[in-house]
Amino acid sequence: MTSLLIELQTEELPPKALKKLSEAFAGGVQKSLAAQNFLSETTKVTAYGAPRRLAVLLTDVLAKSPDQAFKQKLVPVRVGLNAEGEATPALVKKMAALGITADVSELKRESDGKNEQLVYEGIRAGVDLAQGVQVALEASVAALPIPKVMHYQLADGETTVEFVRPVKHLTVLHGADVLSVKLFGLDADRQTSGHRFHTTGLIAIADADGYEAQLRNEGKVVASFEERHALIEKTVKEMAQAMGGEAIVPASLLDEVTALTEWPVIYESSFEEEFLEVPQECLILTMQENQKYFAVTDKNGRLMNRFLLVSHLEAKDGGVAISSGNARVVRARLADAKFFYDQDRLTTLESRVDGLKNVVYHNKLGTQAERVERVKAIAARVAERLGADVEKAARAAQLAKVDLLTLMVGEFPELQGIMGEYYAKHDGEAEEVALAIREHYQPRFAGDELPSTMVSLAVALADKLETLSGLFGIGQMPTGDKDPFALRRHALGVLRMLLERKLDVALSELVDIGYDAVKDIAGVKDARAELLNFFADRVRVMFKDQGYSAQEIDAVLAVNPATVLEVPARLQAVRAFAAMAEAETLAAANKRIGNILKKSDLTLGDVEEARLVEDAEKALFAALVDVEPKVAAAYAQGAYTEVLTLLAPMKAPVDQFFEDVMVNAEDLDLRKNRLALLARLHATMNQVAELSRLAN
Repeated sequence: MTSLLIELQTEELPPKALKKLSEAFAGGVQKSLAAQNFLSETTKVTAYGAPRRLAVLLTDVLAKSPDQAFKQKLVPVRVGLNAEGEATPALVKKMAALGITADVSELKRESDGKNEQLVYEGIRAGVDLAQGVQVALEASVAALPIPKVMHYQLADGETTVEFVRPVKHLTVLHGADVLSVKLFGLDADRQTSGHRFHTTGLIAIADADGYEAQLRNEGKVVASFEERHALIEKTVKEMAQAMGGEAIVPASLLDEVTALTEWPVIYESSFEEEFLEVPQECLILTMQENQKYFAVTDKNGRLMNRFLLVSHLEAKDGGVAISSGNARVVRARLADAKFFYDQDRLTTLESRVDGLKNVVYHNKLGTQAERVERVKAIAARVAERLGADVEKAARAAQLAKVDLLTLMVGEFPELQGIMGEYYAKHDGEAEEVALAIREHYQPRFAGDELPSTMVSLAVALADKLETLSGLFGIGQMPTGDKDPFALRRHALGVLRMLLERKLDVALSELVDIGYDAVKDIAGVKDARAELLNFFADRVRVMFKDQGYSAQEIDAVLAVNPATVLEVPARLQAVRAFAAMAEAETLAAANKRIGNILKKSDLTLGDVEEARLVEDAEKALFAALVDVEPKVAAAYAQGAYTEVLTLLAPMKAPVDQFFEDVMVNAEDLDLRKNRLALLARLHATMNQVAELSRLAN
C-alpha cells in the first residue's frame, strides 16, 4: 500500500464555491474507492483546493483490490431449469449477462420465502487501482456541487464537455507511478502548473506524498485551503495589532480571499482621512464587498484609514506599488460612497415618505407606503402595551423604510436601517426614533442582537407582526423547506424578543393586533389560528434545540400558557417532576382520568362530600382538599416546580381510588359525583402542564 494523488488542474475556479468543491471532490473519491475495497482502516484523506486546482491525497491505498467472495441470485428454479434439469435459455442469458461461466451443477438452491432460487457463489477477482480510480474519478466529478456548469471544447476541436471550469492537466500518481486514467480528453501524467506569475513551465510531481511540499517549493502554491485560510487570518490579525488596531475579519470574506489566492501575501494600504466622515459601515462594506479588503478599527472600535489586502504576488519592492495601486482603487470607491452620503443628506427622510407610494411591497398587500401605515398602527398599540413612548414608536415606524429610497441603500441594500439611523440623526429626529429605525430589523438572523430599547422593540415587533399577519392572511405560509418570505425567522425573532427581553405580553394579543391592521385589505382572511399554531411550532423548535423533549414541550403547550415567558419555568418544573418516583404513576393516572372524562357526556357540578361512599374516594377527596390551597398559592407565585412537587403525596390515594372504586356506577348521582371528583383532581394536576402527555 502507498499513497494516491489525484489532481485536476483547471482554469480559475469560482471562489465562493471552491471550499465546497474541494471537500466534495475528495469525499467522492474516498467514498468510491472505499466501496471498491482499495482503502484500509489506516487510510487518511487530505483535500486540497486552490484557485486553479482540486486535489486529494489518500494514504495506504492498495495497488489492486482484494478478491471478493460473492453470492449472486439468478432466476427461480422453475424458470432456470427444464424438466430434465438442464439450463433454460432464460438461465443461460442471465449467466452470460453477469459473466458467469459455471456449470449448472455448480449452482445452489435457496428459498427467498416465495420461490426456490438458483444462486451462484464464487470469487470476484480484484481489479487494478487504475480501473478503480477511473470509476471513482468519474463518479466524483459527476456529483460535484457545481454552482454553474461551463461547456467547453476538448483539444480535438469536436468534443464538448461540461465542468465547473476547463481542465488543463490530470495528475494521478500511486506512489511514484503514473496510473493510466483518462478524463476530459486528458491522459493522466505527473505534470501540473505552478504559480501563474512566480513560475514558468510545468512541474513534474515526483511522488504522491511529496505533492504538497513540491508544489510549495517549486510552484509557489499553498495547495491546502485550510493552511492558506489559517495563514491569512493569522497574518491579518497580527498586522492589524501592529498598527494599534483590530482587523474586521468576516468568515465569508476570509473564505473568499483564501479561494482567490494560491500564494497569499498580505500588504497594508490606506486612504484619505476625509473619507472617515462617511459612516464607517458604508466604508467597511465598500472595502469588503467591492475590493475584498480587511478594514481595521482602533481600540475604541472606530474605523482607521488603513486597511489590509491579500495579494497573490510576492512583490520585489516590498509591495509599495501594490499598496499604492490599491489605494488609488479604493479612493474611487470611497468617493462614490461619500457622494451618495452627501447627496442623501440633502433630502430629509420625512420628505421622502410619499415616495414609498411608488414602491410595491406585495401585489396583494399594496405599496410600501400602505405597509408603513399598518406597521405604524401596530407599533403604536404594541408600544402602549409595553409602556413605551407611543409617539416615538409611531414616528420610527413611519420613517423606518424610507432609507430604501436613498442612493446609499440602493447601492448597498445591506445598509438598510443603518443608514436610516444616520439620516434620522442628521434630520434632528429623537435619539430613540433614530435608534429604532436601525434596530427594527433585529434580530435579522439566529444569534443576532435584539433591539435595545422599548421603542425599538415595539417597532421591531410591529414590523414582523405585519409581515406575518399579512402573508398568512393571503395564504403565503411556508411549506416544507420553502420559506421565501423568511416567516420562520420573523416568528423566531418575535419569540426571542418576548423571552429574552421578558415582555409579559400574550402571543394571542399580538396576533390580534397584527390582524386588526391587515383585516381590511381585500382578500386577506382571518388566519390568526394558523399563525398561533405556527408560533407554537417555532416554540417547539426553539426549546427542542435547548434540550427539552417533544413530550415535555407538548405537555406545557397543551395548557396554553398565558405568555411565552411562562414556558421555560414550566418546562423546568416538568423536568423536575419527571425525575420524581411518583411521576410515572401520576402521569398514567392523569391520562386515565382524561380518557374517562372524555367518554362522559354528563354535566358535572361540585363534589358532594355526603355522596362519597367508599373509603378510597373519601381519602382521595380529603387529600385533594388538603393540597388544593397549597397548589393554588404556589401557582399564583409562579412556583411551578413546587406545584408539581406538591402532587407527589397524591399518588397513594389515587392508586387506592382506582383499585377500590367503580367510577361508572349504575347510580347516576353516585357516578356524577365520582366524575366530578376526578374532574377536580384533573384540573388541579394539570395547571402547570398536561401530565398525561408524559405518560408512556
